[in-house]
Order: sequence, then C-alpha cells, then structure tokens
Amino acid sequence: MIVPSFFIGSVEIDPPILQAPMAGFTNYAFRQIVRDYGGVGLLATEMVSARSFAWLNDHEAEFPDRLWGVTDEPRPLAVQMWDNDPETLARVGHLLATRFRVSVVDLNFGCPVKQVTERAHSGSYLLKTPDRVGRIVEKVVAACAPTPVTAKIRLGCSRDQITAPDVVQAIEGAGGAAVTVHGRTAKDFFKGTADWDRIAELKRYLRRIPLIGNGDLDDPHKVAEAFRRYGVDGVMIARACLGRPWLFRQAACAVRGEPVPADPSPAEQQACLKRHFALVLDRFGEAKGTLLMRKYACCYAQGRRGARDFRRAVSKAPDAATLWRLFDEQFPGVERSRREGIEERGEWCGTSV
Repeated sequence: MIVPSFFIGSVEIDPPILQAPMAGFTNYAFRQIVRDYGGVGLLATEMVSARSFAWLNDHEAEFPDRLWGVTDEPRPLAVQMWDNDPETLARVGHLLATRFRVSVVDLNFGCPVKQVTERAHSGSYLLKTPDRVGRIVEKVVAACAPTPVTAKIRLGCSRDQITAPDVVQAIEGAGGAAVTVHGRTAKDFFKGTADWDRIAELKRYLRRIPLIGNGDLDDPHKVAEAFRRYGVDGVMIARACLGRPWLFRQAACAVRGEPVPADPSPAEQQACLKRHFALVLDRFGEAKGTLLMRKYACCYAQGRRGARDFRRAVSKAPDAATLWRLFDEQFPGVERSRREGIEERGEWCGTSV
C-alpha cells in the first residue's frame, strides 16, 4: 500500500507524516536535525502561549524562544498556540500568518498538563464544550485567512466523557482545515495505549477535512499499519522521535512501499547528537544550552545498552565541556561501533533520503 499525500488548505503534506509540537523539545535545533534526515511532510514548533505572545508584542519585546528560527527556516511549517480567549488567539494567529508567514496555524485543544487545563482552562479542558471550541476556531480562521487553521485534540476529558465526535464536527463546521486526534483522553495523560479504533471512527463525522491520527507511533511499520488499518489521511509522530529523528525517514519509506533504512550506527547517532548540541549552544549559550541538552541526550540513549549510566552522568553534567566529554567517552555502544568500523560508511546526521 502506497499512501498518497494530502492537503491542509492549499498546503500539500508530502509525505503524509507530521512532526508533533512538543513543549520543551521541538525547537529550531531539533527541527533542523529532523530536516537533515527528511521524511516529514509538516514540522511544527513548540506550543506557544497566545497570551504571552500578545503581551510581548504589545511591549515591543523580543518574541519567545519558542519561535526561534521560524522566520527564516524552510516551509511548510506549523506553529501551535493555546489559550481559551478567541480574541487573543485570533490576534496572535493573524500575527503568525502575516508577520511570520507560517504555513499552518494550529490550535491546541489536547494538552492535558494541569497548568494549562486546571489553571488556565485551556488545552484539553475545552473538550468539555465543543461549541466553544467551534467559536474559537471560527474566530481564528477569519483572522488567519488564507492561511489554514488546524486543531489538535484528544478523545475527550475522560473515558466516560468522549466528546471527540462533537468536537471534530465543530472544528470542521467553523472552517478548520484539518484535525489531529491523539487516541487518549486528558485523564489518561500518556498512560495506557492509544485507542486507534476510536480515532478511525471519527472519519465518518468529517465530510471535507483530513483526519490525522496520533499516539504510540514508535515504529515505521506501525505508521504504515495506521494508514492501512484505520484509514486516516495523515499521521503525527510525537515522543518516539525525540531520540530517533531518523524515524520519519524510515516511516516515509514504509508508507511509500520502499525498503526501510536501518537505524544509524552508534557512531552516526553520536555525530547527530553532537550536531544537535552545537545548534543549541549557538542559540542559548553554555549555561542554558547545557541544561537543555541534558534531556535531549537522555532521549538519544533510550533503550540502548549502557543508557542508564550514560543518563545518570549526563543529568549531572555542570557545563558544556563535560557534556562533550561524555558524548565522546560514554555514548552507549559507540566504542563497539568504532571497533567494527561501522562509522566508515560515511553516513551521519546530515544525510537525507
């Protein structure tokens, strides 16, 4: 089965694989690493607080780090924002569409974090009120036109309060250009298993806009299976890509019916990690860059022999020099890779499909 591209408004998503917006992770440096490998039809920034963005704009202050690189990087690119006030979201959406000229403006109705839901009554909190979601989408669509507006949701607030059918219809009726559904509820947070059967059921409630599925896509063959079994138009990969940015190109090959490339060797992964760190340091400097890179380094080592010791050492690294040394001396499996000469293949993070 070869999966075709699809459109969000006038924006073609080819391949039909999206990178999820993830707060604290999907910044410009990470997006550059993903682009190096290829395989993504639409990349996204971290989730941006519309209220904070509006305040910064009013005070002519520097825009948040979460928009680092947005102005100049390649398209297509989506920016996701959150709030519960239609006017604020519309105003910021207009800025994103006109000043930043992003390809897609995405609205977050899926974040389950208490700071967003209980304190700010935003994110997945709004799934309780489909009509309110519709009013927000309608306002933002009008402000952003002709830039398409999409929404990301969950199945509902809890398993006994599944509102996704009403919510997706509200989004489409208000002019939304696509909807992404994570197959868990807000109460599930990230526990349990994503319910792809419920995602698939939502297709019958949509008449004209694409349905994008999200949840537990940690293997290229699972991505291909999601299209074949559940009939979604696109898929969104989230947490699994944080330490495996090459997962997108593997998934793209799978949906094209092509042989799936092997994971990069440990030495190649180490080179990727180093390039990632260099990009982070260039933007944030040593103190902040070192703190930020600790969590990325732990992601890169996940599931590998020796990862526990590596993560323990990385989490205590006080400065950039220590991190560089740990990357050279302790990155899991890299010494074996060197002994076997695997790195001599000449492949690294900059190689794309």
